[in-house]
Amino acid sequence: MQDGFKPANVYVANNIAFFDDVQAYFRERSAAEKRYSAELSAIAKKYYDKKAKKSTSLSVGDTPTMTPGSLESASMTTWSTILTKLELVASEHDRLANEFITKIADPIKDVTLKLDAQRKRQVEYAEKLEKEKEAQYAALQKVKTKYDSVCQDVESKRKKSESAFDKAKAQSSFQHQLQEMNNMKNTYLIAINVTNKQKEKHYHEFLPEVMDNLQDLAEFRTMKLNGFWSEATQLEFSMLQNCSGEVDHMAKEIVRNEPQLDSMMYMQHNAGAFQEPPDKVFEPSPVWHDDDSMVTDEAAKVYLRNVLNKSKGQLGELRREVDKKRREVEASKRAKQRVLEGTEKAQDEFLVLTQLFLQQEDLHQVDRKRLTAEVETSTITSAVGDVTLGAKSHNFKSQTFKIPTNCDLCGERIWGLSAKGFDCRDCGYTCHSKCEMKVPAECPGELNKEERKKYKQERQEMANTLLKPSASSSHVNEMPDLTRTNTVSSVRSGYAASAHRSISGPISPGDDAPPDVPNTRPPAASPTPSSAPRKNRILAPPPPAFVSELPGSAPNGGGQHQEQKAKMLYTFESGGEGEISVPEGRELVVLEPDTGSGWTRVRAGYKEGNVPTAYIEILPPSTPTALVPQHTGQSGRPPSTYSNSGSSIAASTKKKGPAVAPRRGAKKLQYVEALYDYQAGSDTEHSMTVGERFVLIKEDQGDGWAEVEKGGVTKSVPANYVQAV
Repeated sequence: MQDGFKPANVYVANNIAFFDDVQAYFRERSAAEKRYSAELSAIAKKYYDKKAKKSTSLSVGDTPTMTPGSLESASMTTWSTILTKLELVASEHDRLANEFITKIADPIKDVTLKLDAQRKRQVEYAEKLEKEKEAQYAALQKVKTKYDSVCQDVESKRKKSESAFDKAKAQSSFQHQLQEMNNMKNTYLIAINVTNKQKEKHYHEFLPEVMDNLQDLAEFRTMKLNGFWSEATQLEFSMLQNCSGEVDHMAKEIVRNEPQLDSMMYMQHNAGAFQEPPDKVFEPSPVWHDDDSMVTDEAAKVYLRNVLNKSKGQLGELRREVDKKRREVEASKRAKQRVLEGTEKAQDEFLVLTQLFLQQEDLHQVDRKRLTAEVETSTITSAVGDVTLGAKSHNFKSQTFKIPTNCDLCGERIWGLSAKGFDCRDCGYTCHSKCEMKVPAECPGELNKEERKKYKQERQEMANTLLKPSASSSHVNEMPDLTRTNTVSSVRSGYAASAHRSISGPISPGDDAPPDVPNTRPPAASPTPSSAPRKNRILAPPPPAFVSELPGSAPNGGGQHQEQKAKMLYTFESGGEGEISVPEGRELVVLEPDTGSGWTRVRAGYKEGNVPTAYIEILPPSTPTALVPQHTGQSGRPPSTYSNSGSSIAASTKKKGPAVAPRRGAKKLQYVEALYDYQAGSDTEHSMTVGERFVLIKEDQGDGWAEVEKGGVTKSVPANYVQAV
C-alpha cells in the first residue's frame, strides 16, 4: 500500500476521533447512572444508531476498494456487545458514575489528544516526504532546464564562431562553452540516477515506514481502547454483581478484539494494484542532439574526479552513521512490539512511539545523503573508473577575499564580499567557487612561504597563457617584448620636454610636473590623495654598459648543443593557425627549415610556430648572441634618441617586412606608456616610471583611473599619467 497514505490517514483519524464518542459515552453513562435504567436504555439506543452510521467508515474506511457488506471490524463488534449489555447495568449508582469520569472519560480525552498529535506528526512527515520527492523532481527538471540552456548557448557560440570577425576568440568561447555543456550533462545524468534512487526509496522504504507507523498508531489506539473498556468493565463488575454474567460476556468479547484485526480488515478491503512511476531517463536537448553516455574527456575527468573524491570522502562516514541509526531504529521497533504484545509494561507508551519516530526521521535524512553519495560514486566509477587513485586533492577551505586575488585556474579576479572562493590550506591554490570542481587534483603538499610564492607565480603565468588562445586556435597577437631605454639624464632636460611635445602635442605650462591624481578610486580600492607637488628625483649613476641577453642564457641551454639560430629582420604579427608573433631583433631557434612553402618553423622562447622565411636571417653556427654596443662616454649610457635641438626628434621608424598574405580577424593588444613617475598608494595600484609600458585593460570610465596589466597582474593607474602608444 505504498500510495495509500491519504485514505489510511483518514481511517486512523476517524478511529482516533472515535475516542471522543467513547469518552462522551462514559460521561453520559455517568449522568445516566444517576438517572438509573430509564436513561441508560435511551443512551444505549442512541449510540447503537451512531455506530450503525459509522460502522462502515470505522471498519474499512471511507473509500474501500471492496464493499464489506454487513461485516464489521472487531472493535465495532465488541462495541455492539457493550451496547447490548448496557440495559442490564441500569442499577449502577452514583459512585460508579464518578469513577467513570475520573478513571475512564478524562484519561480517554488525554489519550485522544496524544493519539491525534502522533497522527498529525505522521501526516507532516508524509507531506515532507512528498515535498522532498517533488523537490527532487523539480531539482532534476531545473538541472534539465539548465542543461538545455547550456546546450542552447553552445549552439549559439558555434553559430557565432562561424560568422564572428574574431574567430579565434569566438572559437575559444565555443570550446569553453562546450566543456561547460559536458559538465552540465554529467550533472544531469547524475541527478537522474539520484532522483530514481530517491524515488525508489520513497515508494519502497519511506512511505511503507509511514504506513507502518499509521498501522502501529491504529493498533495502539485499539490497545488503549481495550484498556479503557477493560477498566470500565472491572468497575462495573465490582459494583454490579447481579450483572456479573453479562459483564463476563463483555470481557470475553473485548479480549477477542485483537489490535491487528481492525488493520487486517481495513487492508483486505482497501488493497489494490500499485503502479510504480517509471524511472527517469536522459532527454537530449532539442538544440543539441546527444546520447546518455557520460562525457569522459580529460576536462570532464577533472570535474568527475572532484565529484567522486567529494562523494567517496563522505560515503564511509555516512554508511557508519546509517548503520548506527538503523540499529537504534530496530531496537526501538522491538521495544514497541513488546509493548504491543503486552510482554513489557512501559511507563509511557507514547514515549516509545515518539522515540521511534524521531529515530526514523534521523535515519531518513542520513540515508538520503548516503544514497546520493553511493549513486554518484557508482555512476562516475562505472563511466571512468576510480579516477581518484593517485590524485592529490587540494585541502580547500571557503574564503572571502578582501584584496584583489586572481583565480589560479581561470586567471580572472576574485574580489569583493560577494565573491566567494576557496584557497588550499597546504599550497595556497586560490580559485572561484565556480572553479572548485574544475581544479586538477595536483596539490604539491604543504609548502612554506617562499614555495607558495613560487608556485603562485607559476600558476598565474599558466592561467594567463590559458586566457590567451593558443597559436593553433588563436589569431590574437602576442604581446611584444617590452624594453626600457635609459632616460636618467634626459628626462629632466629640455630635449626630453621637447620630445614629449613633439610626440604628444602641445603641453601646457608647467608640463614637467605630473597632473593631479584623481581623488576618486575605482571600486574596492582605498582612497588615494592627490599627488604632492613634484619633487626632484635622486638619480642613480647610469650603469657602465648596457648588454643584451648573454650567450648561453637562451632556453634549453643556448649554445650547449648545435642548434641553427636565426634573427628576426622585421616584426611579424601572427595571422593564422600555426603562426607566432615575434618582434624585430628577436633571436630564434630554427626547428624546421623552409621546404619551398615560404615559411620556417621556429622557437621563440617557449613558443613554437611558423614565420615567413623572408622575415628572418639565418645566423652562422659560431655566431654568438650579439651584444648591444657599449658606450663609454661621459654619460655612461646609450645615446639619447632625441636630437640636440629642441625642435626635432630622431624618431625611430619600424622597418616593414615583405608582404605576407594576411589573415584577418586578429585582435591586437593596446598599450599605454607612462608620461610621469608614479608611486602606488595601495596594493590595487601599479607604480610607474617614465616610459614604462603596460597593456591597457579598461579605459577611464569617468573616475580618472584606468586598469592596466603587467607581468600578469592587473591594477589601476591614473588615466592622465599614461598615453596610448
